This record gives sequence, C-alpha cells and structure tokens, in this order.
Amino acid sequence: MTFKISIPTDGNGLTGRECPVKDCLGYFKVKFGTGLKGDNIPCVCPYCGHRGHHDTFWTQEQLQYAQSIAMREVSDLMVQELKKMEFNIPARGAFGIGISMKVEPGLQHPIRCYREKKLETEVTCSSCTLEYAIYGVFGYCPDCGMHNSFQILEKNLELAEKELRLAADMRDGDLRTHLIGDALENAVSAFDGFGRKAAESHKSLSSHSQKASTLSFQNLTNADGNVRALFGFGLSDGVTADEWKLLVRCFQKRHLLAHRMGVIDEKYVAAVNDPAARVGRKITIESSEVSSLLSAVNKLGEHLSGRLANLAQAAVKSPGTLK
Repeated sequence: MTFKISIPTDGNGLTGRECPVKDCLGYFKVKFGTGLKGDNIPCVCPYCGHRGHHDTFWTQEQLQYAQSIAMREVSDLMVQELKKMEFNIPARGAFGIGISMKVEPGLQHPIRCYREKKLETEVTCSSCTLEYAIYGVFGYCPDCGMHNSFQILEKNLELAEKELRLAADMRDGDLRTHLIGDALENAVSAFDGFGRKAAESHKSLSSHSQKASTLSFQNLTNADGNVRALFGFGLSDGVTADEWKLLVRCFQKRHLLAHRMGVIDEKYVAAVNDPAARVGRKITIESSEVSSLLSAVNKLGEHLSGRLANLAQAAVKSPGTLK
C-alpha cells in the first residue's frame, strides 16, 4: 500500500524546512520549483551550512501531519475491508438463531494540522534564483550553498543610493544634509556587517578561526591588516589608491557621525591626513562623495567575497592545505 501526501505551503508558496543537525535545528523555508533543476540536489542549511538529502529536512510538524494522514488512510482502509466481510444469516430452525456482522464506522483518525512560521528575511539567490526565507539576514542558499552576504550588501547599497536621490529633491537643507550623512552611515554599517559575516563563514580557511569570527570592519586600516594576516590577502588590494583613500576617509567620517555628532577630532585628522580638516569643526559630506563611496564599497565587497570564494575552491581541490 502506497500513497502520496502533499505538504501544504504558506501564503507565498514556500515550504518549511528544518536542519537535522541537533545543535542547529534551524527553521527556514524554500519555494520548490525555483533554484537548481535536476534530481538528487542536496539541501543546505542556511545557518550552519550542513548538506544532506531533502528528505532529511522535514520539520517535526510536517512529519506529524504526514503520520496523521497515513493513520487516517490506513484506518479508513481497514474499515472498508471489514465492511466487505459483513454478512447476515437469518434465523432458521426451531431455535430461531441468526448470525450477522455489520461494521459501523466510528470517528475518523484526526488530522494534525499546522501552520508554517513567519520568517524575517526573504531572499532570491543571485546565483541559482532559489526563493527562500530565513531568520536574521545572512545565510547560505539552501540550493547552491552560496552565502548571501554580498547580495545583502548590494541591497543595502541600493537603499543608500535611494537616499541620495531623495536628498537631491529636498528643499530643506538640514533634511538634505541628514539624508546624505545617513546614506554614508548605512553604507559603512552594511559593509561592516557583510565583512563580519563573510569572514565568520570562511573562518575555517583562516590562520586563526577565533579571530576571523570576531573580525571588525569599521576601521578599514586595521581590517586591511587583519584580513591580510588571517587570509593572506589585503582589502586594499582590490581597489585603487584613490579609492582606498576615499574609503578610509568616509569610514572615519561615519565614526564621527556616530560618536561625535560629526565634530572632527585629532584621531580623524591623523587617520585621513586631510589638510582642510580642523579639530572642533563639523565634517562636510557631499552627495558626490557618498556616491563615489557606494561604488567603492561595492568594489571592495566584491573583492573580499571573490577572494574568500577562491580560497574555498582551493580548499576543496586540495583539502588539508589550508588551516
């Protein structure tokens, strides 16, 4: 006896999945029909990176639902088979005794219903086009396994670009200045979050996994040296000298905006070597400067992501050669 059970999807057509690793058990959702095509494509946990057959990623709620469907099918079949055995022998003879058997169906086995959970971030993988949803922001694609950190960085840079376009239409000078500064802060914060996650997800390829897990990218000069020591390449290798100066200056400006209300201090003057900067005065941020920053940050992120991906490919081809 075999039968198929259809697993319900949520309102957006996504199906729940659960990592089978006991230390993870991460819940996420995917839209079947999108992503990679073919048979026996493994599923990847977006949180811990575990790979396994799709049949090992059912959620506990889905398994309980399937079991309840199976129990109902079996119990209904048993009732049907028993009804085929019904008989009625009327009473005969002096004693007038008759024998009969009639099956009266009882209550059906209850179906265990469930509802897929609401998650925080929906992503369409830029590599294989799988549509999936996760808790948090960063994660591996459940189909191709590509980490989405650079994709999330690009989305945040697009939002910063929208802020600049809004600022250009603002008549209020104070609001225009705020939007331009906010776009700069968002770009720097987005790169810091991207860099941290990219380094953490590739920590096994570094010379010191614990340091790679806690790497900060708010100070680019320090981050450049740390990345070079941990992974063997520098951040500054991926941009021109002028782009690097722009990045360092803007990252320092973000620090002043976040911690000193934009007022210049001695550390800023020493870090950027800007002869026009005066301690105690407010920094100036032009829209054109932030626009150039967004392009440079995207280039820097692409460099970091690409170099880490190359290290991962090298580790697969020659396992044991990297720490």
